[in-house]
Amino acid sequence: MAIEIERKFLVRGDGWRSLSVGSIYRQGYITSTPGKTVRVRVVGDRGYLTIKGTTVGYRRSEFEYPIPVEDAEEMLATLCDRPLIEKKRYKISLGDLIWEIDEFFGDNEGLILAEVELLDEGQIFDLPEWIGEEVSHDSRYYNVNLIRNPYRNWSLREG
Repeated sequence: MAIEIERKFLVRGDGWRSLSVGSIYRQGYITSTPGKTVRVRVVGDRGYLTIKGTTVGYRRSEFEYPIPVEDAEEMLATLCDRPLIEKKRYKISLGDLIWEIDEFFGDNEGLILAEVELLDEGQIFDLPEWIGEEVSHDSRYYNVNLIRNPYRNWSLREG
């Protein structure tokens, strides 16, 4: 079984911007129920289908498969809930870790999150200076929930 162990943080400042160029991501969700989601993603000329399980602590099952980009585009257009997630992802290598910074657009404009995947839940790691509050357990920040309740609709923007 494929397991993802991930921590999520708000990003502060712009100190990270010069460390990576970034790629445009478009993604949508075919289905999302408690305990499982099916996501379609297009990155450049590549398509992906991803199935994720329930998050327990910082871990969840994740299965990702490349699919033809034409199929992914068709699924985004016809099968996925709206709005789609539109973002630019920056990958930054620091030590043994790769930080992924997501700068959101569209209905989630203004939200910038950092994620880091770990080898185990107890792994100790240094936080870069541009990392802010941890939001790993705040479900509002899950991409699938940003479709249901986009950032622009939040009444309080504390993070």
